[in-house]
Amino acid sequence: MIKLDYSHVDLKENIFDYQEKVNQLHQSIVDKTCKGNDYLGWYDWPVNYDKEELDRIVEVAKEIRENADVLLVCGIGGSYLGARSAIEMLKGLYPDDSLEIIYTGNTVSSSHLYQTLKHIEGKSVYLNVISKSGTTTETAIAFRLFKNYLEDTYGKQECKKRIIATTDKSRGTLKQLATENGYRCFVIPDDIGGRFSVFTAVGLLPIAASGLDVKAVLKGCQKAKEDLSNPDLNSNISYQYAVIRHILQKQGKDVEFLITYEPYMTMVGEWWKQLFGESEGKDGKGILPASATFTTDLHSMGQFIQEGTKCFFETVLVVDKPKYDLVFPNDSLNQDNMNYLAGKSIDWVNKMAFEGTLTAHYQVGGNPNIVLHLDQVDEENYGYMIYFFFVSCAMSVLLLDSNPFNQPGVEVYKKNMFKLLGKI
Repeated sequence: MIKLDYSHVDLKENIFDYQEKVNQLHQSIVDKTCKGNDYLGWYDWPVNYDKEELDRIVEVAKEIRENADVLLVCGIGGSYLGARSAIEMLKGLYPDDSLEIIYTGNTVSSSHLYQTLKHIEGKSVYLNVISKSGTTTETAIAFRLFKNYLEDTYGKQECKKRIIATTDKSRGTLKQLATENGYRCFVIPDDIGGRFSVFTAVGLLPIAASGLDVKAVLKGCQKAKEDLSNPDLNSNISYQYAVIRHILQKQGKDVEFLITYEPYMTMVGEWWKQLFGESEGKDGKGILPASATFTTDLHSMGQFIQEGTKCFFETVLVVDKPKYDLVFPNDSLNQDNMNYLAGKSIDWVNKMAFEGTLTAHYQVGGNPNIVLHLDQVDEENYGYMIYFFFVSCAMSVLLLDSNPFNQPGVEVYKKNMFKLLGKI
C-alpha cells in the first residue's frame, strides 16, 4: 500500500551496509529488550487489540452519531492528533455530515475556549475526554469547563451518557472522576504511549463516531505488520526509510520536511511531527521534523527550499489515486488564457506540479527527496500508513541509541508553569 522511491536521494553510504545493525535492533523490538521496551505494546496491537472493546467502541460511536450534533474531543498531543489526522484525511475538510467534531483541550487560549462554548450552545453535545492521568493542564482546564456546561445543560444523570472518558484502566485522576460520576470508560493501554495510540480507543472512538470504518483501519495496520515483520532491507520499506534518514543526517541534513499535496493531509503532517519530534528529539540528537502542504506552501516556503540553507531533506507523501477529481472546463472566450488545460484532470495538474517541484528541488536545488507513494485514500491505507511510520520511527531512534518512547524534556516547561501557577 506504500511504495518508497529514493532515486532522488544521493547517499554517501549503502543502506544495505546497515543490515546487521537493523537485524539486531529489529530483534530487540520483537524480544522487547530495546530501550523503552515497556512501551512496545503498539508493535503487536494490530493482532492483539481488545476485540470486545472494539465492539463497544463501534456501539458507542453509533449512539453518538444518532444523538449528537457535536462531539467534543478533549485531549492534547497524541490524544487528538491521530484521530484528527484520520478524520480530515479520510472525510476531507468539509464533510457532508450531521455530526460536527470539535477538538479542544489542546490549548489554554481563553478565546478558543470561550468561542467553543458559545458555538455549541443549543446543540446536542457529547464529550470524549482523553487523558492517561487526567492532570494534563490544557485538557483538565477544558474538561472542567465543558463538564460544567454539560451538567448545567443536561443534568448529572444525563451526563453519564454524554461524557465518555478514555483513560487508564484502573488508576489516575480521570479514572477516579469517571468512576465517581458514572461515565463510560475506554482504556489507554499501559504499554502504549500517546503518540503511538491512534489505533487504540484513543483514536478509534472519534474516528468511528465520524462514520469511518475502524475495523478497516486495523486491517490496514495488520497488513503493514505482516509486510514489515521481516528486517530484510531489500523488502522492509519502513526500515529502508529509517536508514535513509539516518544516513542523510550524517550527511548534514538535520531537518526533514514531510510534504503533502493535499490540504486534507495537513493534520497528517502535524501528527507525524509529534511522532518523530517527541520520539527522536532527545540526548542532543535527532532530526527536526517540519511539514508543508504544496502547492500552497510553495508560495511561502518555496524560495527558501529552492535556494536557502541546505540543512534539510524532503519526504513527499503522494496519493496516487485521488479521492475526488474534476475536469478543467473549456471557455470559448479564454479570457484567462487557461484553455491549454481544458479537458485535463485537476489531479493530473497537481501531479505535474509534484513532478516539476521534485525536479526543481532535487536537480537544481540539490535537496534530497524521498518519495512515499500511498495507493489511495481509505481506511486501510490510513492504517497501513500509521503503522509504517510507527515502525520507521522506532528504528530511526534506536539507530541513534536513544529511547524512542519516553519524553523527559516536556516535563521541564510543566514544572516551570506549575510553579508560576502556584501548583507547586
